[in-house]
Amino acid sequence: MILEVKTQKEARAFIDLPRKLYKDDPSWICTLDNEVESIFDPSKNSFFHHGICKRWIATNGHEEVIGRIAAFINYQKINGNEEPAGGVGFFECVNDAQLAKQLFCTAKSWLQGRGMKAMDGPINFGENDKFWGLLVEGFQSPSYGMNYNPPYYVNFFEEYGFQKLYDQFTNVLKLDKPMPLRFTKISDWVMSKADYSFEHFSSANKEKYFHDFREIYNDAWHDFENFGAIDIETICESFRQMEPIMDEKIIWFAYCKQQPIAFVICLPDANQLLKPLHGKMNLLNKLRFVWYKNTSTVDRLRIIVMGCKQKFHNHGIESALIRCLQNEVLPRNTIREIELAWVGDFNKKMIALHEATGAVKAKVHRTYRYHFLKS
Repeated sequence: MILEVKTQKEARAFIDLPRKLYKDDPSWICTLDNEVESIFDPSKNSFFHHGICKRWIATNGHEEVIGRIAAFINYQKINGNEEPAGGVGFFECVNDAQLAKQLFCTAKSWLQGRGMKAMDGPINFGENDKFWGLLVEGFQSPSYGMNYNPPYYVNFFEEYGFQKLYDQFTNVLKLDKPMPLRFTKISDWVMSKADYSFEHFSSANKEKYFHDFREIYNDAWHDFENFGAIDIETICESFRQMEPIMDEKIIWFAYCKQQPIAFVICLPDANQLLKPLHGKMNLLNKLRFVWYKNTSTVDRLRIIVMGCKQKFHNHGIESALIRCLQNEVLPRNTIREIELAWVGDFNKKMIALHEATGAVKAKVHRTYRYHFLKS
């Protein structure tokens, strides 16, 4: 039976399902409950200002929850599109292809009833730095914010009729290997130019950096399909969520004649600290988290997002920002690797940058599209 989530009990069941499905999977790390809950809370998710969403759970004859899915429409992104596409995400299901089909059909019916002609998934009702894409290669413990799923989900999506929209490559920079000499020479040369300056984030001046971030982000991505400009409220909320694990010295901004031109947002891989908490951030676990943070060594960083104004593409700015990170991190002698922000297979420029650093492919997530008119 497929049930729309309406009550607190049903919402709790939606959150708890992954704990049952992955209880014997040592690679799985539970996402914090409050992070998933905030996606569906209009008071916390600014995407409700220009979108709607719905979620469902599936139960068996014993009233046990065995599946879930969410569907959403971001009107800001579909405005003017000939084929407006809604989204599906937070899909989880026991190994039952028929049940998976029922969940997809439920989401499809809701989206069709609201004028959508396609659905993308699995995606997030929010920015694409979290909960985005189906893991299709590299089934290892996820870093913070990255989707993890069993391999059989791939068959569920593809047998239903979802087709690959694009692949998202996650590449890893091993810090025990020196960067290619050509890369370091170019990045150091860029950093030495008089017009350029580089500085790390400071909470004491956070409003400035929030506005710099927005200016760079909206310039960098405005030509991408279905682009939606980011607002200050969304940026503030994102940084608020990052605050417990934020390291200001690994978040860098680049300037040309004092004007913001590029940024890189990097975080410690919080999953190394969060795994023992099993998704719960109650008072006791908050104390545990602080203790783990102060006594444990996080040896992996993850670049969440990079951005560069289009005017400064091919100027080596992104290379210089990665070099800033390297210069900060290497002397610590604690970081083993840096996971670079996922890059779409359509972004040849960033793929080339990742290759230039000597990074190696670790994971592939896939974003699919299902066309209703062809069904």
